[in-house]
Amino acid sequence: MIKKEFGIDQNGRELTEHRTVTLPVACYETTIVCHVHGHIPLHWHDELQFVLVVQGEALFHVNDQKIIVAQGDGLFINSGCMHMAEEQGEYENCIYLCLNVSPHFVVPSELYLKYVYPYISATNFPYVQIKGEISWGAQVLGAIRHVKKDLDEQPPFYEMNVASSLLTIWKHLITGGSALEYDPSEIIRSRRMKEMLEWIHRHFAQPIKLEDIARAGQLSRSETCRYFTQMLNSTPMQYVIDYRLQKSVELLQLMERSITEIAYEVGFNSTSYFIHQFRKNKQITPLKFRRQMELRNKEGMKQ
Repeated sequence: MIKKEFGIDQNGRELTEHRTVTLPVACYETTIVCHVHGHIPLHWHDELQFVLVVQGEALFHVNDQKIIVAQGDGLFINSGCMHMAEEQGEYENCIYLCLNVSPHFVVPSELYLKYVYPYISATNFPYVQIKGEISWGAQVLGAIRHVKKDLDEQPPFYEMNVASSLLTIWKHLITGGSALEYDPSEIIRSRRMKEMLEWIHRHFAQPIKLEDIARAGQLSRSETCRYFTQMLNSTPMQYVIDYRLQKSVELLQLMERSITEIAYEVGFNSTSYFIHQFRKNKQITPLKFRRQMELRNKEGMKQ
């Protein structure tokens, strides 16, 4: 299955249901530039995520960290952590396998409280880099490939094969790790950040001031700016603009909507300012971007 786009709710939570008919597991092949935004937008989900880069090089943002993942390497992203992905450097058409699994499915239920819950609730375990040249990393990455193959081909007893592979992945991931930490201030910071993003996602089409965002996170204006700078490498108001542009890209697929209608619908107070910000962000005008998307969709239908 090739994953090209996904929905995100007003809290930034991904809406995709990460499961097959019988298993709370999904494994996608993702080509970053094939997404409608040209990158994987900022989002989070309850599922654990395991990534294996099979072509090119990707830059992942996890909470306030940036991690470059090269071809043949991987990355674990913990439950509830905000993340996004984009192509890195000169590499083009970065492709990675993305395995998402419910935290309750990686080990038998009797072992969940001992071997899973402490790790998904720790504040110093947002991600783990998985190197292919290291023995345990190679075994984890190999198991991800096995899961993808089993889910695609569904041979007899494939569900048991998947469960076995997940147990292998999780055991290698947590074995020999550093001591877990539980910082209450970090938990509060993450919650406040999500509350501010949720507020922006609910009200992006309306006039927004810095004071509004700060109030949603129960922070001062200066603290709000510091949160966004540290966690998203952006100012609050720049994030608002970027999110409006992100929503406009989705609406540009609707050919019956004019550029002016889209500009006002996503919260810009003038068409010219919308076009200026769009060109600044994507180095192309909204109209040319729409025409490129239309042409790409027509070529995709012919294939």
